Amino acid sequence: MNRIQTTRVEARQHEPYEALRAEIARQHSRFSDRLKVIAEFALDHPTDMALGTVAEVAQRAKVQPSAIVRFARALGYAGFTELQQVFRSRLVASVAPSYKERIAGLRRDGDFRNTKTPRAVLARFASEGTVSLEMLQEGVSEKDLGRAIAILGAAHTIYVLGLGGSFPVATHLTYVLRKLGRRVVLLDGLGSALGEQANSATPQDALIAISFKSYNPDTKRLFPELVARKVPAVVITDSLLSPLVEGAKVVFEIPDMPEAALRTMVAPMCLAQSIAVGLTLTHD
Repeated sequence: MNRIQTTRVEARQHEPYEALRAEIARQHSRFSDRLKVIAEFALDHPTDMALGTVAEVAQRAKVQPSAIVRFARALGYAGFTELQQVFRSRLVASVAPSYKERIAGLRRDGDFRNTKTPRAVLARFASEGTVSLEMLQEGVSEKDLGRAIAILGAAHTIYVLGLGGSFPVATHLTYVLRKLGRRVVLLDGLGSALGEQANSATPQDALIAISFKSYNPDTKRLFPELVARKVPAVVITDSLLSPLVEGAKVVFEIPDMPEAALRTMVAPMCLAQSIAVGLTLTHD
């Protein structure tokens, strides 16, 4: 079997897992609080779901084993064993380890130990940034990039929404787009005028929304309002359970590392620059 055929087989094997992720995200808002905790754990720790017993998964998720079984049944499976087979299919398909798993591996190997000096802190953040860029390159599809660029290329005005910790990415993206000659409005909320800044957005425009846990409340409030007004939205976030997923045309998922003191913005910055420059290359 040649490399292209192997890649296609692996993609087909991976489809049940991606379908499961989508179904968890779809049902998340209807789950009980306990099942929401399990859903978030399942998406963040797929290898644990694939290899652990019910008791082990329950202990790690800090719930009762019976709740794990209820979670599986809520998704239409007979029990945890049947659900677990889908997570195992991800491993059989030779899917690259998740961002969090790779960071955890670096920590076990010692790269994150003894981080009490400025040099050690630099090494830690550099390692996290390197892994985030590798995972970005592996996780972002050409199809999604193309769709995002097509939406932005057709827009009369591009609105950029990213508040709180996401604000540096939003401001940099706005700067690059303006330098490249695009009509851009940064929704920064200065003077408590966030709503007024977005009033002129129409379906002929486009929105780029950026938010990560803990999601900024103003971003969470404004995003569905703009989507309800039929403004096409491209989202950069950290999970399929993000409040910015519903209604978005394209979602770029960039998970965070576990136990992070600060989220690294290396990958979101790189993605934002790639979208802006890709827009210029394909629409000028």
